[in-house]
Amino acid sequence: MTGFFELLRVQRWDDHRYYHHSRINQSLHLLSAISFVCAYALTFNDPALAALIGWLVAMTSRQIGHFFFEPKDYDVINQATHDYKEEIKVGYNLRRKMVLMTIWALSPLVLVLNPTIFGFCRAPATGIEFARHVGNLWLAVGLGGLLFRTAQLFLLKDLQTGLVWATKIITDPFHDIKLYYKAPAHLLKGHLFDTGLIDDLAQEVAE
Repeated sequence: MTGFFELLRVQRWDDHRYYHHSRINQSLHLLSAISFVCAYALTFNDPALAALIGWLVAMTSRQIGHFFFEPKDYDVINQATHDYKEEIKVGYNLRRKMVLMTIWALSPLVLVLNPTIFGFCRAPATGIEFARHVGNLWLAVGLGGLLFRTAQLFLLKDLQTGLVWATKIITDPFHDIKLYYKAPAHLLKGHLFDTGLIDDLAQEVAE
């Protein structure tokens, strides 16, 4: 278990130092994390509503931060190019995220073309029922994306890497709140980038 938690720590650290320089991105991750925690709380009572919150608020705000506010030029702090970071990304890099988000955005067309989803559900009679069906469909897309990449990592890396990554993804909302709860305050002070990453990196090297 020591190796498991050490690899989890490394994956979290790499994700933070490579992909979360922007305070705007960090603030959006805070919004995303709080939304995900709310979705988690709703999952067992109302999974459809939980999925709607998870995708429309949590996932959308998270990916807006990555795609539009995170710098993609040469990373001086880590001495790495954007292409290098994308290549070594354990989970969903930007290219894989584009595929996942496209599947998510287009998935409601399945309900439009086949309202019963090939007999798996009753055809929605109202807009509310349609929205709930979309929520259930998005829940399947989210779980499918998690399981698909985990299985890929089993094959490309090893069993532990896949399990650690899945654990990281599931627990990211709680960890992100811990990491980024001060980000909005920094933004209000006009600090657009996390200069503390330099100190964090120096401490990590020293350890």
